[in-house]
Amino acid sequence: MLHLEERNDVVPGCPHCEASLHTIWYRQLATTLGKRYIYFCPECRKVLGVSHRKGFWMG
Repeated sequence: MLHLEERNDVVPGCPHCEASLHTIWYRQLATTLGKRYIYFCPECRKVLGVSHRKGFWMG
């Protein structure tokens, strides 16, 4: 079993440059299938992840 613990006293680090991530930059990507966002480190500008929101056909 995995135990989750909320920690507000710890700042995550970038897996690429190891800078403390107090801010994460994001940018919307243009697609025809809804909104997609790319998240990246403000220090090294390397991609941290890509996500999406539901498209127009899902409400």
